[in-house]
Amino acid sequence: MVSSTEYGSHTWDLMLTVDHQQVEEEIPLQVTGDLHVGGLMLKLVEKIKIAQDWSDYAFWWEQKKCWLLKTHWTLDKYGVQADAKLIFTTQHKMLRLRLPNMKTVRLKVSFSSMVFRAVSDICKMLNIRRSEELSLLKQSEGTLKKKKKKDKNSKEPATEDVLNLCNSPVSSGLPANSGLYSKTMTPVYDPASGSPASSTITWFSDGSLAEQNCRILAFSHPTCSPEMLAEMYQPRTLADKAKLNAGWLDSSRSLMEQDVLEDDQLLLRFKYYTFFDLNPKYDAVRINQIYEQARWAILLEEIDCTEEEMLIFAALQARTRARYHVSKLSLSSETQDSTCEPEVDEVEAALSNLEVTLEGGNKSNILEDITDIPKLADNLKLVRPKKLALKAIKTYWFVFRDTSISYFKNKESAQGEPIEKLNLKGCEVVPDVNVAAKKFGIKLLIPVADGMNEVYLRCDNEDQYARWMAACVLASKGRTMADSSYQPEVQKILSFLQMKNWTTCSQAASEPENVDMKPECFVSPRYTKKFKSKQLTARILEAHQNVSQMSLVEAKLRFIQAWQSLPEFGLSYYVVRFKGSKKDDVLGVSYNRLIRIDMATGDPITTWRFSNMKQWNVNWEIRQVAIEFDQNVSIAFTCVGADCKIIHEYIGGYIFLSTRSKDHNETLDEELFHKLTGGQE
Repeated sequence: MVSSTEYGSHTWDLMLTVDHQQVEEEIPLQVTGDLHVGGLMLKLVEKIKIAQDWSDYAFWWEQKKCWLLKTHWTLDKYGVQADAKLIFTTQHKMLRLRLPNMKTVRLKVSFSSMVFRAVSDICKMLNIRRSEELSLLKQSEGTLKKKKKKDKNSKEPATEDVLNLCNSPVSSGLPANSGLYSKTMTPVYDPASGSPASSTITWFSDGSLAEQNCRILAFSHPTCSPEMLAEMYQPRTLADKAKLNAGWLDSSRSLMEQDVLEDDQLLLRFKYYTFFDLNPKYDAVRINQIYEQARWAILLEEIDCTEEEMLIFAALQARTRARYHVSKLSLSSETQDSTCEPEVDEVEAALSNLEVTLEGGNKSNILEDITDIPKLADNLKLVRPKKLALKAIKTYWFVFRDTSISYFKNKESAQGEPIEKLNLKGCEVVPDVNVAAKKFGIKLLIPVADGMNEVYLRCDNEDQYARWMAACVLASKGRTMADSSYQPEVQKILSFLQMKNWTTCSQAASEPENVDMKPECFVSPRYTKKFKSKQLTARILEAHQNVSQMSLVEAKLRFIQAWQSLPEFGLSYYVVRFKGSKKDDVLGVSYNRLIRIDMATGDPITTWRFSNMKQWNVNWEIRQVAIEFDQNVSIAFTCVGADCKIIHEYIGGYIFLSTRSKDHNETLDEELFHKLTGGQE
């Protein structure tokens, strides 16, 4: 027998808060250090005496900002003492998410799971495959200032149209359907109109999406106005663009651990710009959301483009709007038969699934690819930087072999030593094109020991430019023209040039005229100030001639493809201070490289490829990222205005995405993701 005195010495009072409308006061419990968390839950529920399902409840430790989810651990093992503030609360709570198409959905999300898992569950609710490409973003204070200022002056703030999805299985805290990535479990869409096929619409009634809600997420609703654009944050400098990426949540921690509260609003965005396995049959929602993220990036000038490119983007938007109005009346009557087509990666493959026939689209003989590496040889003009007068432009005989360009005085001297040989592996390739002016230039930024060597090439026509540009793009990634992606790359470039060259097509574009067309809705504010409304309308309709026969989904895919062709595509910017430097620079993070950029001029200084990276780590004490590359190259920097964990996660995330394979496309190696991105803080 144990005396009451001895018993009292081993027990202590723990005050518990219950997040329940029928329990208003704190509840004291007498506990011992060897009591496990599950036993504490049982004692608390027995004392509350409220009959309900408590399975979604768990303890949240307020001071330490952590969940006590390991119910077999004892209080001593967790370090819980009498002064601990434990809240017994639900793990799934309401959250508002602003999607890329600017629609807001309200749904229940796990506040105790890591963000990576929470995003996976959210994407299953929204029927978005490849959840690893997305993440959650908090808007930084800098990007909200303009909007707040506008709100103060507005007399009647607009009420937000929120799509409520809180009745789905995942929202209710039930396990999500693990088979969503399997094609037999995924709703099938009409590849042209994006409508869910009638045979698979039952998937939506079982989940959160009824057909009406599916259309909201899979279709674009262009209601953008100049007034709406004026109220939104528009970055003017690289430092402004860096603010857009400062708020990414840590994928290895839960929402509660990152101070996200119930019914807060976050942005759901595509964080990684590697869109794997796009297929119009299964990805109507995903394609539309990628298109919308690209569209808003163009309209808000988050990414730079030329006037010619802006008109192409405007024409494609006009096309999607016209097709949207048609699809509201009836399904598209265009023919398609993509059920038996093999899947190929990325946007070009998705266009192939829509039966967009491209020359050279057939795979070449594999044995020929291995044994015969093609080469290009032609007269090109070389433009020397810093000498932009006409006399600085000179014609040479260029030979492209493997991943290098050599140039000679003329064709006859090509058997001897070249004037210069340029290795393009790891270089930056920037298009410099104006179709109307017959200007087809390629700007090469080649990494050298002390920075970047700039080389400008001028081609004579579209075909020559497409062949050489495609070869340069592949060479920058370490691939030759023998690669099976060379011909599709050539055709992609030609297709983009054809869209720009709208004067070659004489067909009238009638559909946008039938829609109440407001050109200010299709271009960024910079161009609405530059042109009058009638001028913009005429130029957009002129550009629309080359896209007037596209289906709704094809127009979106072409828009995404054009977005991917922009020099700044896929770059996420951060302000950093490199070790040993006295001034801040901008670091651009892309899917395969890091770029150091001069903040004042915007010129790239140095490029480092992930393929040459040996290791990267973070010194958490001084918040410094250190990276080692081949050839004894090492860099170190601290982040200004953002957590260094964000860049660390970006690098690991892109490396993780590069491991994806069609053979293992139904499950994600979540453990590998956290190993590559989590760090050890």
